[in-house]
This record gives sequence, C-alpha cells and structure tokens, in this order.
Amino acid sequence: MPHSFHIPVLGLGYSIDTPLKVARYGISSVLSIVDDDLVERMRAYHSKKRSVQFEAIPKGESGSRSKRITTYLNFLLDIITEDFKVIKQQGFTAGNDICRYFELLPDTSKLKHVYKLMLDYPEGEIKQTFQSLLKNTMRMGAIDVNIMAKVDKMNYLNGEYSGDINTDALSALRGFAESKLSASVVLSAGMNPKLYSYMENFGDFFPDQNGKLKKKIILKVSDFRSALIQAKFLAKKGLWVSEFRIESGLNCGGHAFATEGYLLGPILEDFKLSKNDMQIELFKMYQTALVHKGIKIQKQPKQRISVQGGVGTATEHNFLLDYYNLDAIGWGSPFLLVPEVTNVDAETLGHLAGSGECDFYLSEASPLGIRFNNFKHSTIERQRTERIKKGRPGSPCTKKYLCNNTEFTEQPICTASREYQHLKIKSLKTDGLSADEYQRQYDLVTEKICLCEGLCASTYIKYDLAKPKESNAVSICPGPNLAYFSDVYSLEDMVGHIYGKTDLLAQVKRPHVFIKELNLYIDYLQEDIKRQLQYFSNKKRKQIDAFKFQLAEGMVYYKKLFAKVTDQALGDVDELYEQLAKAKDKLDGMIVE
Repeated sequence: MPHSFHIPVLGLGYSIDTPLKVARYGISSVLSIVDDDLVERMRAYHSKKRSVQFEAIPKGESGSRSKRITTYLNFLLDIITEDFKVIKQQGFTAGNDICRYFELLPDTSKLKHVYKLMLDYPEGEIKQTFQSLLKNTMRMGAIDVNIMAKVDKMNYLNGEYSGDINTDALSALRGFAESKLSASVVLSAGMNPKLYSYMENFGDFFPDQNGKLKKKIILKVSDFRSALIQAKFLAKKGLWVSEFRIESGLNCGGHAFATEGYLLGPILEDFKLSKNDMQIELFKMYQTALVHKGIKIQKQPKQRISVQGGVGTATEHNFLLDYYNLDAIGWGSPFLLVPEVTNVDAETLGHLAGSGECDFYLSEASPLGIRFNNFKHSTIERQRTERIKKGRPGSPCTKKYLCNNTEFTEQPICTASREYQHLKIKSLKTDGLSADEYQRQYDLVTEKICLCEGLCASTYIKYDLAKPKESNAVSICPGPNLAYFSDVYSLEDMVGHIYGKTDLLAQVKRPHVFIKELNLYIDYLQEDIKRQLQYFSNKKRKQIDAFKFQLAEGMVYYKKLFAKVTDQALGDVDELYEQLAKAKDKLDGMIVE
C-alpha cells in the first residue's frame, strides 16, 4: 500500500463511509458492519447523493442482514472504483485530486520523488512518460470491514431460533464474504470458534490458482500468545491470517481489552523476535490443511504486523515501524477531528476539540460488560443522567445488537435497556444491601448506555438523517490520546502530522506512547485494588501480584530500550527516563493490605 498508516474502525457510524472519502487517495480504512440498519440508510443516502438507483432491502426479508451488508459493500466498491478512475484521467494540474494523491504521500516515498521530478520537467515526451508511470502505480486504499467476533446475538423469527448461520456475527461475515470486495475482515474482541469455522464455507478466503487471496483475515490482538492460538486454529482449517493488528490494551478507543499487565513494548518485542518461527509453524499447518481441500501451494503468503493505540507523533510512528519491523501504524481517534474523513456532529466535534485529559475516562458504560473508553461531554451521558433523575433509567432497546443477558428473562436482553435496569434495581432492593453498597450497585447498573443508537447518532445528525422520535444522543469513545489534539483539522493537516511534515502537537506536553500506556495500566490496577478492598481473596492477591510483576518487567524492558536507542529515534530520552522513574515510584508505592 502507498501509505504506512491505516484508519481503524471508529465506532459504528464514525467510519461507516470513510472509504468513500479516503480510498481514492490510497489510504486504507475500516468500517463496522455490525449494524445493517445503519448500512442500509447510508446506502440510501449516498445513492441519492450520487444519483444512483436505490432499491431498499426490507428488514423482514429472508437473509436481509447479510444482503444489506453485501449490497452496501458492493456499492462502496463501485463508487470508489469510479472515483479512482476519474482521478487517474485527470491532468497533473495544481488542485486536482491526482496531485492530492501524490502530495499526501510521505516525503520518503519513491513515488513522491518521481512525482516531484515530473513536476520539474518541461512539457514534452519525458514528462508524459513520468505521468503515465505515476498513474500506473496508483493504488486504491483498502475497504476493510470489522466484526466484533463475540457480538454474535442469536436471532429469532416468529419466536423460533433462525439458526446458527443467522446469528449477527455469522450473517455479517456472510455479507462480506459474498461481496465483490477484494479486502480484509478485521476480527476483534476475542475468538469465536463458530465464526472462525464458518469462514471455511467461502472460497474467497482460500488461495486461487496463483496463490492469491481475494478475502483476507486480519486478527486484532493484544498479545503474542493469543495471536498464535487464534492463528493456529484458522491455519488448521486452511485459513491464513494475513495480518496481526496489535492494539494497546488500554491506550485505545472503544472497548478496552486490558492485558494482565503486559505492556505494548514487550508485546511488540515478542512479535519481532518470534514472528519468523511463528510464520513457519503456521505455514506448515496451513499447507497441510489446504492439501486436504485439494489445494496445493508452495509459496508462503505474506503476513503483515501492525500496531495501533495511542501513537501521536511522527517520531513515534517512525520508531515503531523501524525498530519493530512493522508494516503499518493505525491512527484512529485523531481522525475524529477531521470532518472530511469521519462523521462527528458539530456539537460533539466542538467538545472534542476543546477537551483535556480529564475528559476521557475508562467506564463501565458498555452493555457487553467490558471496560469502555468514554467521553464526559457526550450528549448520551447527559441523557443518561436526566433519565435517572426522572426515575426512568435505561434506554428503549430497538436494535437489540447487544442483547446478551438472561438473568431475568428467557430470551437475552440488553443491560442498557430500561427493561433490564428496572428488573435489576428491583432485585437490588430485596438483596438486603447496605445503603452504600446499594448505591454502588445502582450506579454500576445505570452507567450502561445504548451503544447501538449512540454510536450511530452522530452520523445521522451530520447527514440530517435522524427519524422522528429517534434518539439523537451521541456516544463517542475516543482513546485517551485524543486529549492532546485540540483543533479541527484537514486531511492534509493530519497526514502531514503523521509523516512529520507539520507538528500539530508542537506546543503540547504529552507523554510518550509507551509511558502513557504504562501509567494507564498503573491507574487501572490502583482502581481495581480500591474496588476489591473488601473482597480480597488469595486468588485475587495472586492476580494483582502477577499484574504488578508484569508492569515492573515492562519497565525494566523500557529502561534497557531507552539506553540503546538514540534521541533522534525516540525523542528526549532523558525525559523518558524521568517519566519512567515516576511511574516506577508510583507502582512501588502501591500496597495491597
């Protein structure tokens, strides 16, 4: 790919049409295919905008979920391909998109050098040869999709279970697999054996006669061990993992899948040292499995390694690429401040641009029971507290994508729903809890918010698509790194910042990505200890001791790393030592009674 960064999935709606905005410039991005209602409405909106005929796929139609997803992805591909053809037909005149394509490239790119050389030549045959060469090397950015593997609600039709292949995750996968896209599915949020096995049903995930894969698999992982376990499971089925996308456990947006104290630097080191042996092991399994399917290949497919979560400067970007031999870096949350790339409504955008560190926090807001990066000034937080004051906590549950609780009902319901919160609070009142414990439990129950509506609302507001009586309360889940960006930017601004052409954080005091994550983990552990003070068991003590040990080991690793890497690669190394020492003092002072 022409760029060394990609734009990861951003909630449900924030990157739902990002490929339409950036793929023609060679920039890869990821959209969520969890919400087929959102997908259908976006197809209707962009079809009208592009004067393309739109035929609705009714919700009640058999297989409508996967059909909607397939149709939207095919629509995206058709439109983006057409846009890309138009660009390639343009002349190299200042202001044209074809010039923008090359100007967005990093200055280290060979294509950028050729482009600049071409501009300096006088009109004539040589200049035209350069222009033809440049046009032939242009590539569209990837239109990748994300599926949260364990968000796999069972669906019922007329009270009857509609079958495993119609669960949410499997039908979403089918929607992608049956599309025309040559792209990747990013599987996140843990392993789902049923989903992984279902991939065997689609030929696009297997190599063609030339050994090429039309559909590729990307695993979003938080450590080497889980990556290897999942990749082996897939390889034994003849399915190749084309990329491991390593994400910081806490220094990221959306759901936070905290490791047991394993820090990003040591995790990247594991991949750096072990990836060749891993690839050899996986290829043997993969090759054997393919033989059983009648497919023979001799050449090992490529396997990329990338990282995302909290990267904020060109220095960090380049260091991670070079030192850990990575293929790309994911830049997510900062793009929420780039209106031409993502869908953030004006009110939320203003709050984000004026935010500080204290405005971003790790919450219990997700109905999935997983910690969730939240923003204090989101309008859904305002709505949540107003409903509590009125004695009506919880949300109407219309989309039901996160229904996973059967504590009070036979069929699963969502813990953010008004129905569940009413039943749970009623139950708490009969549990004989002290006043303090009741309030603590009550607050945990009512902290849950409707992500199905909230993570789409901003898109509907921005495009003026909200239906009557539809909630316009916005939920947004940036990573803590967004606190250091404090303006609204253009695509050129952000890409220039990534590549070091400009510095959007020149006057901002910000910890290094490794130090920031380390402090987030120390804070996470402190909070966990406080929450467990009255309920410590020997097992919990051992878990905390193991967590502290891994953090301490991570700090030893960083100290050695800082000693052997130059200021040019890492930034101010003396300041890094100072920040590391403060973090160590904080951890050492943590006592478990």
